[in-house]
Amino acid sequence: MINSKLIKEFDSKLTAQDRAVSGAIAKFGINETSLNNDILRKHTHKFSTKTLRGERTSQNKSGRCWMFAALNTARVDAMKNLNIETFEFSENYTLFWDKFERTNYFLDAVIETADEPLNSRVVAFLLADPLGDGGQWDMFKAILKKYGAVPKEAMPETYSSSNTAELRTYLTSMLRFFTKQLRDEYKKSKDRSVLKNMKKDMLYKVYNILVKALGNPPEKVQFEYEDKDKKFHRMPEMTPQEFLAKTVKWNLDDRISIINAPTKDKPFNKTYTVKFLGNISEAKPVKYLNLEIDRLKEIAIESIKNGEPVWFGSDVGKSSERKLGIMDMDVYNYDLTLGYKPKWDKGSRLDYYESLLTHAMVLTGVNLDDEGKPVTWEVENSWGEKPGKKGMFSMGDEWFSNFVYQIMVDRKYLTEDESKAFEEEPKVLDPWDPMGALAL
Repeated sequence: MINSKLIKEFDSKLTAQDRAVSGAIAKFGINETSLNNDILRKHTHKFSTKTLRGERTSQNKSGRCWMFAALNTARVDAMKNLNIETFEFSENYTLFWDKFERTNYFLDAVIETADEPLNSRVVAFLLADPLGDGGQWDMFKAILKKYGAVPKEAMPETYSSSNTAELRTYLTSMLRFFTKQLRDEYKKSKDRSVLKNMKKDMLYKVYNILVKALGNPPEKVQFEYEDKDKKFHRMPEMTPQEFLAKTVKWNLDDRISIINAPTKDKPFNKTYTVKFLGNISEAKPVKYLNLEIDRLKEIAIESIKNGEPVWFGSDVGKSSERKLGIMDMDVYNYDLTLGYKPKWDKGSRLDYYESLLTHAMVLTGVNLDDEGKPVTWEVENSWGEKPGKKGMFSMGDEWFSNFVYQIMVDRKYLTEDESKAFEEEPKVLDPWDPMGALAL
């Protein structure tokens, strides 16, 4: 029991150093007081191998990092193929189709679970965040396969694409009310075909709002540009799907997700999917191949050496100094200022909800030591040019080991055994599994 005697005992244990540090923390905060300035010597933003990259982008006040990271990865091929200095795809275009398709995906899930109790864990999960901004690589691949991509000028940003809170809040309320209507109808009719007929009108209501808030997605685009040699080009009018194929030339089926989840329930060299994780109903389910962390690094290094940047998902808020753009396990001396620092391992962090994938960025470089081992990694973020070194971050290799959970790479970088393992039927994880987390 906590009483005055216990409090006096604890108070007597406070040292002079504790009291001195408390003044600094009170004035400057925990992180500022705990900042390890010696770490700056390690993060010089010098990298032995780098890929091509475009100008910094900003997701502004939206959770579209997974889109920005994916399009920032894809644009490197577009820049090479078109011989241009920089380029940006429209993130508003992919946002529109994600919101619309995710509405349909959510309503399908509501219809599927119509006979579940309202207070069941699965229904509660679906209603918690039916139309968030975050996503996964396979979800973005589904958008690209169905809708292609367009230049930013073909569907520029709007207030609601750069500031998604208002739109997301209103649409979330709509989807929860649609859920009530669908479940009320099912109680009466017990007929899912009636619910599917109701869905069409619900979809139109959402489409109407999306057009007003984000604009009408173009059916065709005509791109004009000046190449590095100052030569003008006008590409013929084409569909967004044709434009993506012409500029990027990816085989999207070969762009796959590799994860590192060192937990007992997810053996390595096995595949996994997550129930109710997706956005396009007819697309293939999300699929991950779980590999050791050293394999993720080896694959990423090989890709970077070949000039191909790597989309990755991590827990960006852990051991990360945003202003300096440094992600390092030793960036803060919490053990010195606060007197205690939990000694987590990666698997335990996942098991106890201490960490999960929260943000997607792009690996564009790596600094290898004389033995070819990574020391630091260059990271392209989507927070504009203010954080880090003009928007670029430096990530320590130990941080990679602890907080990088997923990479997207070309399947050609897998071994034959890994490629065979990827073809196996995935184990279906619960919707609330940490590997179902969405990058924001």
